[in-house]
Amino acid sequence: MPHEDLQTAARHTLADCMNVRSGEVVAVVTDDLTRAVGEALAHAAHELDAEPVLAVMRPREVNGEEPPAPVAALMRDSALLLLATHFSLSHTRARKAASRAGARAASLPGITEDIMVRTMAVDYRDVAARTRVLAERLREVDSFRLTSESGTDMTINAAGVEFSADTGLYHQPGDFGNLPAGEACGGPVLAGSTGVAVFDGSFAGVGLLSAPITVEFEDGLATSIAGGAEAEALSRMLEPFGDGGKVLAELGVGTHPEAEVRGVVLEDEKVLGTVHLAFGNNVGFGGDNDVAIHVDGVIRAPTLVTDGGDLLIENGNPHF
Repeated sequence: MPHEDLQTAARHTLADCMNVRSGEVVAVVTDDLTRAVGEALAHAAHELDAEPVLAVMRPREVNGEEPPAPVAALMRDSALLLLATHFSLSHTRARKAASRAGARAASLPGITEDIMVRTMAVDYRDVAARTRVLAERLREVDSFRLTSESGTDMTINAAGVEFSADTGLYHQPGDFGNLPAGEACGGPVLAGSTGVAVFDGSFAGVGLLSAPITVEFEDGLATSIAGGAEAEALSRMLEPFGDGGKVLAELGVGTHPEAEVRGVVLEDEKVLGTVHLAFGNNVGFGGDNDVAIHVDGVIRAPTLVTDGGDLLIENGNPHF
C-alpha cells in the first residue's frame, strides 16, 4: 500500500479534483518511472468504490508520443482517466479521442511522489477562481509584450486566441487538464510572434536549467537555439520533427500558489508569476501542427503586458 501522505493526496485527487463516482471505471495509465503514483491513484479509486483499471506501459520517448493501441482503447472507453506518466500524453490523439468520448481526464506528466504530496494539498477551488479571472483578462487581447531581466523581449500575437483556465476541477464529461493544475494558456498566432525568449527555469525533457537557453523566434518559428549543453540537448530533442518541432505552440501563465521551480515542468509551469512557452504540437489549442512532441520551457520573473497596457505580471509579481 502507498505511504499515508501519498495516499491522502491520491484520495484528494480522485474525490475533489475528479469527482469520482461509485462504480465508474477509472483508467490509470502509468509507466515504470511513475508507477508508485499510478498505483496510489488506482488504490484510491478502489477505496472510493470506483472500478480502477491500471495500465502500465513502457515510458514513451518524448512528450506527445502515442500510447499503445490497447491503452488508447482503454482510455477511450473509461469514464474517468488519469495519465500518471513520465512523458506527457496530453497532446496525443488517444487523449483527445477519450475527451471527445466524454472522459473526465487529467494528465500528470513527470509526476513524482513529492510533487503529489506538496501540490495536491491546496484548495483547488481557490486555484480555480484565480485561474478563471486571469483567463478572462487574457481573452480579447490582440498581443502581449513579454520581457525579463534575463533578456527575454518578445511580442506574442494573440488575436482571436481562446485562452483556457486549467483549474484542477474536472467534474463534467469531456473536462481535461493537468494535475497539479494552475495555469491560463492558449496557442499564439504564429504570424507576428517574434523576438527573443530566454528560458531560465526549466525545460521539459531537459530539467532544471543550469544555464539559460536563448531562443529567437520569427513569426512563431524558432530560428535559433543557443546556450550551453542543455540548449544542445533541446535542439537534439526537436531535430527529428523538423520545423514542426520548432513551432511556438503555447503561451501559459502559472497560478498555483504553492508550486516551485524544481526541474519538473508539470509543476514548474504552474508556479505563480511565471510564464511558459511551448514548442511543437498545437492541435489542442486549435492549430494544425500535428507533430509527436510538445515541450514547455519556463521563464522566471517575467513581465507580461497586454497591447492595451494591462500589466499582468511585473518581474514575477502577479497582478491578478
